[in-house]
Amino acid sequence: MAVMTNRYVIVGAGAIGGGIGGLLARAGIPTVLVARGAHLDRLRDAGLRVRTPDLDFTTAVTVAGSPADVVLTDDDVLVFATKTHQIEAALAEWADAPVGDRTAGEALPALIALNGVEAEHRAQRWFARVYGVCVWMPATFLTPGEVLVGGTPLRGILHTSRVPAALADDDDRALLGAVAADWGRAGFEVPLPDDVLPWKYRKLLNNLVNANQALLGTVDGDIARAVRDEAETIYAAAGIGINSEEEEQASRARLQVQPVPGAPEQLGGSTWQSLARGAGTTEVDFLNGEIVTLAHGLGLRAPVNGGLARAMRRASAEGTGPGAITAAELAAALGL
Repeated sequence: MAVMTNRYVIVGAGAIGGGIGGLLARAGIPTVLVARGAHLDRLRDAGLRVRTPDLDFTTAVTVAGSPADVVLTDDDVLVFATKTHQIEAALAEWADAPVGDRTAGEALPALIALNGVEAEHRAQRWFARVYGVCVWMPATFLTPGEVLVGGTPLRGILHTSRVPAALADDDDRALLGAVAADWGRAGFEVPLPDDVLPWKYRKLLNNLVNANQALLGTVDGDIARAVRDEAETIYAAAGIGINSEEEEQASRARLQVQPVPGAPEQLGGSTWQSLARGAGTTEVDFLNGEIVTLAHGLGLRAPVNGGLARAMRRASAEGTGPGAITAAELAAALGL
């Protein structure tokens, strides 16, 4: 079988996309980082600085602001690493970009390296070949031109499969084998389960705490348990299966997280980062909101997850930073 030579066009060069792209570029793997605003300007002028527990390097990166800045070929792989609430616009922007006499949506694989489980479904509206990526990668993006990655020696573990899994064929297996090899050279592990969605649904349970952390500045255990218990009840009612605890722990044990020298002491997950940067929006409607969606589809309610999503939307709109309310205030708002 011929060896595949891929270039990875990473749409969304924040914490995850920037971390993956910077490490790929350092390993000499062809990569394009798609960014915007001050981050794009900084990447173009000074390269990307990546800080890890054991490395601090700046690498020159090929950057783009839109599909007009890239000549796509059949050897390209699109990697979407935006937030889930931004994915629709990104998919629409890139799907019709020319690849010879075809379009990207017709010709290129789309890897969906986002939280939640909705983005893969949305990607199928635009792309014929969609692959889900369950992202385990401790990364932070707060400053233009710089990404912090806390994993060492593995930088992240990225379970990946075709979505839906039933469509997987030899071409998909060849592509994913090439991705696993390329990204392995950059310090990542890319397991290839038969179906990634059970892994992504389990990770969603963990991501439900993101809004809790963002609003309070830390995680309140009682609120976190109430949010997860409600979600597990909805999963059971919907017949959603997840990978086993044993599989999860065996894989996670391989990812060690350590402090990044010189990094701020208090750092949080993706939702915390959006609130800390004053982004004005977060992906809460595709995390806690996904539980609400499942519940409504069954004629049920998810008041704890729904209330947490409302509180997060309000904080984003008002521009309040992490830790602006207390655990007691949040619990009262959620009826706990």
